Formats: sequence, structure tokens, C-alpha cells
Amino acid sequence: MTRSLFLAALIAALPATSVFAESVAFDSTWSTQRFSLFSSNRYGFQGNTLSIASDASVSLAYARVKQPLWGATSAKWSWAVSQSVPATDLTKKGGDDRNASLYFVFLPEAEAKALGDKANIRKLLTAESARVLVYVWGDNQGRGKVLSSPYLGNRGKTILLRAAGTGKFSEKVDLAADYRRVFGGPAGALVGLAVSADSDDTNSAIRASISGLTLN
Repeated sequence: MTRSLFLAALIAALPATSVFAESVAFDSTWSTQRFSLFSSNRYGFQGNTLSIASDASVSLAYARVKQPLWGATSAKWSWAVSQSVPATDLTKKGGDDRNASLYFVFLPEAEAKALGDKANIRKLLTAESARVLVYVWGDNQGRGKVLSSPYLGNRGKTILLRAAGTGKFSEKVDLAADYRRVFGGPAGALVGLAVSADSDDTNSAIRASISGLTLN
């Protein structure tokens, strides 16, 4: 069998739902969502890297996930913080500053197909059937600690990865396992990604970046 025929046979034998690792570009496909008319974070979309500057402000950047990646079960990225908020209680609404959060938004596949690419992040996050894993650099509790979200209720869970402070780290998370652990059962389609930083409650500042975000 020739090499080309072998590769063709191998690809044909793979399950239809297989997902290959793919980098997520921080580009013009991302949008921002303000939470206040008077303040907003500043995001720099630089291809492989997203820079974040937050000065007593809060907002969110988001993008839809391409349908071939709806079945992603893991993610990895690197992030760095050179200026940090103090540790806060992330279960307290209005007192939950954090350096950075990465949101992974899931919907039942049938609902995801019905919505297409028309829904913005606010609609996705407020959908009754949505489930959201939020990985956070903030608070001061142990890595892997799961917290209830004061904003998402039973639809979202916060998973702590890094305590408030500065530094540079690489992360790899098992989305499928974390979903089963906090929500029970298999995850739906991964339809949305978001990044936020929050410094308004402590009137502080954040300088951070996220790079090399990859879904698999």
C-alpha cells in the first residue's frame, strides 16, 4: 500500500467525532463585552497572544468555537501576570476580583446547531441549558478547588488554578473529566470561549497575558 493510500485509509477509519489539536487565534473573531459604561479592560489581540490591562475595571472578551472543535475534551495554554489584584473571595458577588478567567461554554449539540453562530456571549451564558467551566487565576485557595459561581448559579463552576500573585505558568486541563466532576455526565458541544479580568472591586490593576491556547 502506498503512503497516500495508507493515510487515506487511516483517516477514513477515525470516528467522525474525532477532534485534532488546534490553536485558537486571538484575532478579529473575538469580540468584547462591557459590564459598565464607564470602565473596561483593554485587550490586545495579537494572534497567538492576548494581552490584558485592567485598571479598576472589568469586561470580557469572547469568541465562538468552530463546529469541528465542538467535541474538544481538553485545553492547554500559558499565562503570565506581572501586576496582580489581591486575593479575594470568588464566591462573593461584587467582591470577586481575579487576574484572569478562561470560560469554556457548553450547550447540548442540538441546541448549539439551532443557534448557529448568531448567539453572542450574553445569550450563551444565560441559556438555561448552558454549562460553563471557569478556570481562574485568583483567590488564595488550593489548586483544583471548585467554587460556586455567584453569577451563573448551577450553570457554572469556578475551578481555581493559581492563587492571586504574579508569575508565569503553563496549564493543561481535562475538560471532559472536570465537566463530569462538577456537573455529572458527558459534556455537550463546546460552543464558546471567553476571557475576563476583574480589578474594579479592589480598585487595583492587572497586567497579564494568555498565549498558546489550544483545544484538543
